[in-house]
Amino acid sequence: MTFRPTTLERAYQLAGSGACRTVSDVKQALQIEGYDRIQDSLYGGTITAALRKLCQAHYVGGPAETAAADQEEEDA
Repeated sequence: MTFRPTTLERAYQLAGSGACRTVSDVKQALQIEGYDRIQDSLYGGTITAALRKLCQAHYVGGPAETAAADQEEEDA
């Protein structure tokens, strides 16, 4: 039997992995991996803020990229 994490668990894994610079990147990665009802699972300011903080802390990229990503999310 293969264990697959829930959408929320996988979102936290992706955010902390350094591969995603924004919450939008996390959602896109989840969609590519075949997760359903992503918006429903990641709904709410607390979850979004926590994922954003993880992405910012762990993203492997330059500071200029991170600042641009922050601005994109604020504009969205």
